[in-house]
Amino acid sequence: MCLAIPAEVIELMPGSMGRVSIDGIVKVVSLALVDDVAVGDHVLLHVGFALSRIDPQEAAETLALLKEMGELAEFEPAEFLG
Repeated sequence: MCLAIPAEVIELMPGSMGRVSIDGIVKVVSLALVDDVAVGDHVLLHVGFALSRIDPQEAAETLALLKEMGELAEFEPAEFLG
């Protein structure tokens, strides 16, 4: 299973590279697969490569769902059963 994470482009760098923020975590990634990326764009990120642009609202909703999943993963399965 593959998972792509939404990220905001915060800096364009030489060589089709860019700095992105994933909910405050900053990474340098390849932007080579997405044409005409600009600072402020949101992209789907998979293993260090931006795959496509994504709507900012969809990016925020996806990050919120991922956070929620992480919070649920902290509980033991028995806690859900009562």
